[in-house]
Amino acid sequence: MPMYAYKGIAPSGKTVSGTRDAESPKVLRQILRKDGVHVTSFDLSKGGKAAQAQNAKKGGLSRDVDLGGLFGGVKKTEIAAFTRQLATLLRSGIPLAESLGALVDQTTNQRFKAQLAEVRTAVNEGTSFADALAKHKKLFDDLFISMVRAGELAGNLDEVLTRLADFLESSQKLKSKVQGAMIYPALMVVIGTGIIAILMIKVIPEITKTFTQQGRTLPINTRFLVGMSGFVGRNWLAIAGTLAVGGFAFTKWKASAAGKTIWDRFVLRLPGIGPLVRTINVSRFARTLGTMLQSGVPMLRSLDAAKETMGNVLLQRAIDDAKKAVTEGESLAQTLKKSGQFPPTMIHMTAVGEKAGQLEQMLGRVADAYEAEIETKLARFIALLEPLMLLGMGIVVAFIVISILQPIMDLGSLGPK
Repeated sequence: MPMYAYKGIAPSGKTVSGTRDAESPKVLRQILRKDGVHVTSFDLSKGGKAAQAQNAKKGGLSRDVDLGGLFGGVKKTEIAAFTRQLATLLRSGIPLAESLGALVDQTTNQRFKAQLAEVRTAVNEGTSFADALAKHKKLFDDLFISMVRAGELAGNLDEVLTRLADFLESSQKLKSKVQGAMIYPALMVVIGTGIIAILMIKVIPEITKTFTQQGRTLPINTRFLVGMSGFVGRNWLAIAGTLAVGGFAFTKWKASAAGKTIWDRFVLRLPGIGPLVRTINVSRFARTLGTMLQSGVPMLRSLDAAKETMGNVLLQRAIDDAKKAVTEGESLAQTLKKSGQFPPTMIHMTAVGEKAGQLEQMLGRVADAYEAEIETKLARFIALLEPLMLLGMGIVVAFIVISILQPIMDLGSLGPK
């Protein structure tokens, strides 16, 4: 928080001076006015230098400095915790500005602390909470801002923030499950590739050198292994470079409009993986749409925000078509059904929710059901993937071992070339 050196006039008429931390000159005047001091002048730079000199004399850092927060970003879990705590304070009857001030004081991440302080300053100056958050879109996305705006208009900001905190925590939990499930297979791929590369480049040439020096006719599988080992050993830099360039080119292609469409269609058609990806995206969509509608956000804006949480362009296009149809007065369930991209269960529950006037609650139940299904599918996927990967690595290692042992066992029977 900035430190100001100020001069002013006390109630007794005497001239006073000192230093005070405040978020802005306006806040500084308000603080001192409460003490009966009329500010005549102030200087930020002198205050900053004075504070730095004072800290240097003490031989320590300012109590507000947190080195961990200086080098990292702001985690989603921190934003979720902030949202939950703010909802609790507002529900307790504490004004918004005062609640923000309390959360700013207790935040240890300096990057997050600085931006929350700016939000509090804007709120103190009369800006709406949603507009203050909109100035920090790297932290608070459109979904967050839209829900806060709806809560302010409806006068139930504490309830909206509670739903938003539930949504953020649920989304982060789902993301953690998916990422955690992928860690072990990815680790196995990296370790297995490294071991095979070492065998091909270093170990196999030393072992097979004896066979080639004897001038004997080797089995075809051993000759293939020796040739592959020599090729990899001579060209490993070129191979690594080709893989790197190929990976970069694939990433750029997948980021293009045409490439993303082709790739997303391919992923959805993959056995096992396609249904899992579809379920994850549908769960995100249902959770987001239900949460926003329950918070009072209009349907069209909710559809836009829910669409952005989906990572598949084909499903996003289906939502765009649904938005156009809803604008023309059609049922959401019927438009989703026409796309052919959404599971029958979701379409049926959405239709029931629309007829009963409980679409928000039905979407929440859809999200709960699919999140439980995702956990089951992830467990099955990993249970199937692990033995397949072990089998693949076992086949490669077995081929290497057999190709090396076979000429040793047949050494006496090999004839000259």
